[in-house]
Amino acid sequence: MGRGGSAMIKCGWPAGNLISIVIFAIIMATKSDIEIVSLLHTNREAGFKLLVKAYRERLYWHVRKMVVVHDDADDILQNIFIKAWKGLDSFREESQLFTWLYRIAVNESLTFLAEKRKKNIFSANEIEDDLFRHMESDVYFDGDEATRKLQKAILLLPEKQRLVFNMRYFDEIKYEEMSEILQTSVGALKASYHHAVAKLERYLSEED
Repeated sequence: MGRGGSAMIKCGWPAGNLISIVIFAIIMATKSDIEIVSLLHTNREAGFKLLVKAYRERLYWHVRKMVVVHDDADDILQNIFIKAWKGLDSFREESQLFTWLYRIAVNESLTFLAEKRKKNIFSANEIEDDLFRHMESDVYFDGDEATRKLQKAILLLPEKQRLVFNMRYFDEIKYEEMSEILQTSVGALKASYHHAVAKLERYLSEED
C-alpha cells in the first residue's frame, strides 16, 4: 500500500484544505528558509513572523492528524511556536528549520496525548473512540464510509506508529528526514511504517 498504489487511502479532510496547503507550504518553506534564518540574525521578531507564516499551516495539520480535535491542535501549535521562540538561540544553522520545528511539534503532540491519558480514567479503546467521534463531527471532514473506516483504523495504531505512518504517507516526509526528526534509525522507521500498513490492511479487510 504505497502512497500512489492504493485507492483506499484518503485523507478524510478536503484535499484543497490539506494536500494543497502542504504542497504550498513545502514550496514556500524551501524558498524562504534561507531568508528566515538570515532575517533572524538581523531582526529576530520579523524573522520569527516569517517563520510562523511559512510553517503554521503545515505544522497545524501534522498535529491535527495526531490529536484530531481542532482546539487541541490549535493550543499545541501555540506551544510549538512559543518553544521555538524561546529556543532560537539553541537552533543550529546546520540543521534545517523544517526538521527542528517538526521535532518540537512531535514532542508537543506526544506529550499532549500522554497527559490526556493520565487525566482520563478511560481505557485506550475508549479514548480512541472519543477521538473518532470528534473526527466524525468535524465540519472539515468530508470522507465517505471507506475513508471513515480508514481513519478509525489509523486511530487504532499505537501513537508512535501512527505518527510514522502520517509523516510518511500523508506528509510525504523522507525516511532520512524522519530519522533526524524522530532520532530513530531509517531501518526502524521503515519497519514501523510497513507494520502500520499491514495492520491497516488487516483491519480494513476484516471490516469488509
